[in-house]
Amino acid sequence: MTTARPALDPELRDLLADMPLMSQLSTEILAQLRQYPSPPVDSLLAQRSADLREVTVPAEDGTPIRLSVFTPATADRTAGAPCVYWMHGGGMVMGDRFSQIDIPLEWLEEFGAVVVSVEYRLAPEVTGTTPVDDCYQGLLWVAEHAAELGVDPARIVVAGASAGGGLTAGVTLLARDLAGPAIAAQMLICPMLDHRNSTVSSRQYSGGPAVWTREMNEFGWRSVLGDLTDDEVPAYVSPALAEDLSGLPTTYIDTGSAEVFRDEDTDYATRIWAAGGQAELHVWAGGFHGFDALYPQARISATARRTRTEWLARLLHHA
Repeated sequence: MTTARPALDPELRDLLADMPLMSQLSTEILAQLRQYPSPPVDSLLAQRSADLREVTVPAEDGTPIRLSVFTPATADRTAGAPCVYWMHGGGMVMGDRFSQIDIPLEWLEEFGAVVVSVEYRLAPEVTGTTPVDDCYQGLLWVAEHAAELGVDPARIVVAGASAGGGLTAGVTLLARDLAGPAIAAQMLICPMLDHRNSTVSSRQYSGGPAVWTREMNEFGWRSVLGDLTDDEVPAYVSPALAEDLSGLPTTYIDTGSAEVFRDEDTDYATRIWAAGGQAELHVWAGGFHGFDALYPQARISATARRTRTEWLARLLHHA
């Protein structure tokens, strides 16, 4: 198969030239990467009129799971605000509840949304359904405490980037199948949906350094799947396996043309349409994995972020 790849957006290409890139992940490299924390959340809040409080909820096995709740400082707790329930990225193996938090905090400012971000447990310390189950328990807490949070339970949006996008899809499937909390919409940002690594785009981004490569993706999936064989992997963990994508809330999916997840993401949107569902799909030409989070100042990033916000505005207007 050809190793040709779609060209990077010229501005992104120039920005990426200064970034150290890898082709592989290992246990040793992961330990080093985990030493770099997310940017201090205080600096993000200093630019916004928002209050933060920390909540702990029990996971299914009783382990305490932390939720960070961001509320507009001037919020009317009786007004029924929209809520964005956020799941962070990091390949299932790194990151924390403040990773990429600037993305949903834009919606706090724009719509007065309450933002709740979950600190799900990471692989390889936990495996199987534990990360998605942790996220689902957090969603249950949000729905059960909607009145306390000043949230309209009919306007809860679940959202996440990369691994968090895959977890968002898994949580949405769980909520559908368990008759759980109503979800107004799911927003899947460059989501990690398919453990099989069998697409053309997966093979295109193999054998060389990038922001996220096929080899790094294989490490992440091996870490979370543990000893599970292919036929034992639940669709809640690898949502591309779900045979039935009917009955899902309206969905937003975006990805880059120059990234490993491109094909699994576009396929997920296509299958939602095939099941009679509603999905909006954007494939950003020349975008690499996570481009808009890494370089929000780039023109293509600003456009991608603005397009999501405009979609959310339409959704909330009619919710």
